[in-house]
Amino acid sequence: MKLFSKRWFILISISAILMLAGCQKESGEAEGNDTNEANNDAADLEKIVGIDPGSGTMDIAKKAVEGYDLELDLTPSSEGPMLATLDEAIENKESIVVTLWQPHWAFEKYDLKFLDDPEGFLGESEKIHTFVREGLEEEKTSAYEFLDNFKWAPEDMNKILSKTKDDDVEASDVANEWVKNNRDKVDDWEEGIEPVEDETVELAYVNWSSAAASINVVKIALEELGYDVELNMVDMGVAWQSLADGGIDGMLMAWLPSGSANYFEEYKDEIVDLGPNLEGAKQGFVVPEYMDIDSIEELPTK
Repeated sequence: MKLFSKRWFILISISAILMLAGCQKESGEAEGNDTNEANNDAADLEKIVGIDPGSGTMDIAKKAVEGYDLELDLTPSSEGPMLATLDEAIENKESIVVTLWQPHWAFEKYDLKFLDDPEGFLGESEKIHTFVREGLEEEKTSAYEFLDNFKWAPEDMNKILSKTKDDDVEASDVANEWVKNNRDKVDDWEEGIEPVEDETVELAYVNWSSAAASINVVKIALEELGYDVELNMVDMGVAWQSLADGGIDGMLMAWLPSGSANYFEEYKDEIVDLGPNLEGAKQGFVVPEYMDIDSIEELPTK
């Protein structure tokens, strides 16, 4: 009887030890999971800070939010307020996701990264196209030829963007400096084009730093060819409509195939596409480098 009791005691003790070890393991795994969640800087996010409502960028951002079933609100804004929110978050080392594009001076000022988009909802690499009104080639041939020749690279634009981020710096002054420092490139754009007298060209642009950079460089070059250049800052939809109506001569800020896709589909038969003036552009969801995520799939889901 004593031997039986002793064996029974030993079995109970071993079982207790095993149960305790199992509980400790499960507790450790739970703590590990909690730690992993805590290290995911996106866990407490509630929104993605967007830009102008109705823009192609917001359209594809909405598709990405829906496609990845994200539990985040896509909040419309505009470039200025969006960047102010980004600046404040970085100043306080807070988590934030914004819709942003490259080229953009923010990539020069801050350490930022695009989140991977494995499902491709945010589209391919973008190109920025030049569009002109129908009839420009016949009526203002030199302007048409120059706009057709105008091509530059993201690094060219970023040299301007990095200097125009401050409110007290005029894009026209920085563009003038860029033209002086890149005389060979500008001369190539102007080569073989007949100068004019007493002719005016009207160009539209939106209140984006990238659009201001290109439009001011082009303005300087067209003035060298003898044109009076009028710049009209308007909303994106107004720019496309005005171009189709013949109210303006051209614009340089159409992001394709995604950013301006809706406007392009609506007006493509009424305007002239001169092709890309800049290749290698990109847009998507952007976060500070200090955030411990690399993919949209790591954002909170429903």
